[in-house]
Amino acid sequence: MEPVDRVAVTVTFLRMDAPPTVRAPGFPPGASIVQLASPTVAFYRFLYDTVGADYIWWLRRTMPDAELAALLRDPRVSIHVLMIGGEPAGFFELDARPSPDVNLSYFGLMPHVIGTSLGFPFLRRAVDEAWARHPRSMTVNTCTADHPRALPTYIRAGFHPMRAVKEVWNVPTRLGLKIPDALRV
Repeated sequence: MEPVDRVAVTVTFLRMDAPPTVRAPGFPPGASIVQLASPTVAFYRFLYDTVGADYIWWLRRTMPDAELAALLRDPRVSIHVLMIGGEPAGFFELDARPSPDVNLSYFGLMPHVIGTSLGFPFLRRAVDEAWARHPRSMTVNTCTADHPRALPTYIRAGFHPMRAVKEVWNVPTRLGLKIPDALRV
């Protein structure tokens, strides 16, 4: 058995049953969102690994390339990249496979953009993109390993907590992720 770091988190599952009625805030000049037509596994891993490095995003790091490539080719899954000045600044992933719902599978900013007030406008763009697909509802989850502003920002965007579950993750040590002492079991 491979060595693991045991990580204790509380996962909060959230849902939105109707699109927001308030218009999304604007983006600064030079910021845009690009939907990737067919992202490569390498580019996806760059986005996922960079955005999630400080938040113990580990599941996709363990997914074999062929399985990840199949997911990225699925027309019900879409990857959207926040671009600022021609560089990636964050991404979100929408998954419509649980149709008629849409799940915001991943959402986050690159470390150099955190604290620039782009998180909420970017999240609202993700929400608006999901609702443009006319789902029955939209879901997302966050946990105590995510940025401390994640849960309040999801609630501000219109999500409502449905339940919270305590989990213990067996994160492979070989991934070299920084595990805060407060989350170690």
